Amino acid sequence: MLLRSRLTVIAACGALLLSATPALTTPALAADGSTGSTPTTAPGACAPNTDARLTVEEQRLAGPVPQEVLSRSGFDRAAPALTRALCAAKDARQAEQVVQQHGRALWQRAVDRVQGRGPARGDLARDDDRPLYWARLDMSRTLREWQPRFPLPEAGRAALLDRLEVGSRGQDTMRLPAGKGVKRIVVTGFDPFQLDQDIRRSNPSGAAALALDGTTIRTADGPARIEVAVFPVRWADFTDGTVEKTLRPHFTAGPRQADLFTTLSQGRPGRFDVERWNGAWRGGFPDNANASVTGQIPVPDGTGRTGGTHGPQWTSTTLPYRALTEADTGPYPVRDNTEVTEVPAGATEPVTRPDGPTPGSAARSGGGGSYLSNEIAYRATLLRDTTGLRAPGGHLHTPVLPWAPGNTDPDTGTLTDPDFLQARTAITTQIREALRVAAGQP
Repeated sequence: MLLRSRLTVIAACGALLLSATPALTTPALAADGSTGSTPTTAPGACAPNTDARLTVEEQRLAGPVPQEVLSRSGFDRAAPALTRALCAAKDARQAEQVVQQHGRALWQRAVDRVQGRGPARGDLARDDDRPLYWARLDMSRTLREWQPRFPLPEAGRAALLDRLEVGSRGQDTMRLPAGKGVKRIVVTGFDPFQLDQDIRRSNPSGAAALALDGTTIRTADGPARIEVAVFPVRWADFTDGTVEKTLRPHFTAGPRQADLFTTLSQGRPGRFDVERWNGAWRGGFPDNANASVTGQIPVPDGTGRTGGTHGPQWTSTTLPYRALTEADTGPYPVRDNTEVTEVPAGATEPVTRPDGPTPGSAARSGGGGSYLSNEIAYRATLLRDTTGLRAPGGHLHTPVLPWAPGNTDPDTGTLTDPDFLQARTAITTQIREALRVAAGQP
């Protein structure tokens, strides 16, 4: 895990103030995107490298929809502020501090906006998860194109990009309380995905994560604190162990160990699904980087490194699925989904079974499919088992966010509509109630 420095975010007079380390002071980010000071670089000394090779996700920033999301939320100011701070950095250590501070500040700003703290800085609905996604990419593009005044090897730039990812996803600032007077809940969400089909897409799991981060709910068994992180829709990051690196500290025995965890992702229209079984198989579907991967899920070995190590073919939920399906948590039905696709022992062809896997079978699809929803559920529940965590945990698929009937064309449609907004709010509210039910079980 990355070293953690204290971050204080104060919304006052439209300014975002970042706590400074002794080695470097990062100027405040004002509402207009200015820092109130001038970097100590000569004109043109920090010009971007326009020949830098951008990722597939970063290339999508050029479209009008990402730019509209950024401008209508005020998050278009994040990347310019990072540029100014990087241009003032005198060495790699200061650059690392800049990236960590700005990454964490972006996350906190997104959480604050969704939870109603500080100015909205735009007319986009406050509960929108898309400003965080596109601003992060805007910042990573800035970091990729940045030409420092000091030598920076590619491995050093890659480390800075990783630090930006971790900080801007809330992965290194999850703070579960200690003690016996409160339950501790870990929740994860995802970025928007399938953007080549419709670049306007939002992800209700990411929106819910921002709405829930750092909040406390009252359950039948007392108060429960929720801490969240958001994950990329990229196979490579999962292969590199991002799930395990983020969750392991909260699954390991100690006074701050999680009492409940739920991974979230967008699933099927009109319903929630508690996914009973998770399979050790990647189905090959393209991710946000347009990469496709098929085969067994590689999991960390005893050293924490990922590679050729494989786990069991199946893991299962320990969420209280009966209580969740029977409780009145909101307008959407909650289903106990036990369907899987397997290659039975001794067979060569896959079959779909409605009631879970058979002994000795090879996984081809868990209840949540064979994409990254299934994979994060598999990895989290396998980590639960290998760390000895005795807490309920598993995956909850949310309903799909719908567009209004007249707003379905991605080329002519608008960023939001009443159906879209109403559904996203309802899904977040129902997730909160589902967590209340799950955490309140004896």
